[in-house]
Amino acid sequence: MFQKVFDFLIDTNVTEWGTDYTPTMAGNITLLIIIALLFIAMLVFSGGNRTKANAKQLAFSAVAMTLAVVTSIYTVYKFPFGGSITLFRMFFISLIGYLYGTRVGVMTGIAYGLLDFVLDPYAIHFIQPLLDYPIAFGFLGLSGVFAKSKYGIIKGYILAVFGRYLCHVLTGIIFFSEYAGDQNPIIYSLGYNASYIAPEAIITILILMIPAVRQGLTQVKRMAIQN
Repeated sequence: MFQKVFDFLIDTNVTEWGTDYTPTMAGNITLLIIIALLFIAMLVFSGGNRTKANAKQLAFSAVAMTLAVVTSIYTVYKFPFGGSITLFRMFFISLIGYLYGTRVGVMTGIAYGLLDFVLDPYAIHFIQPLLDYPIAFGFLGLSGVFAKSKYGIIKGYILAVFGRYLCHVLTGIIFFSEYAGDQNPIIYSLGYNASYIAPEAIITILILMIPAVRQGLTQVKRMAIQN
């Protein structure tokens, strides 16, 4: 039964490089439905009874996801075995955690991860996409841990990116160790994933350190949480 459902949702292609898994049309539709349900859950269970406030959270989250999708399309560099340097994609998702807290941030990250898998799937094992997409991007919501802290946007962004990085490192060790060659798989995974996450993160942090940028984000937060 499970195999029939799996085959209905996922195409399995065996190549000389291994086995690739890509969602079928039904799989893409299912993922989009899950994303919609996540947003509905965010609207209903985001920690308050005020529909207007929750609708604003939904709107800001949708805008952040849209900006993340746009910036992921125009990548600076795309690596051959997954991962790419984008124009601040991680920032737009982590921003929601900073605005509304960890719960909404994580849900937005998970929803974006699923959407990213629909738009640009890369899978060599049916478990690997769970770690590389919804779980990894869900970690970007950890920016909400420092939502009320001084320089919270910077500290939260660093924590969020580090969480995503560790998730990809784990995936690399488990599923991509064969690409390490003679290298230690752990060292290889640490280096490979840092090569595309670190440049984007460093540039983003430098921009966030500009006082005018931080002041602008403070105004955005006031507008986002204002009833």
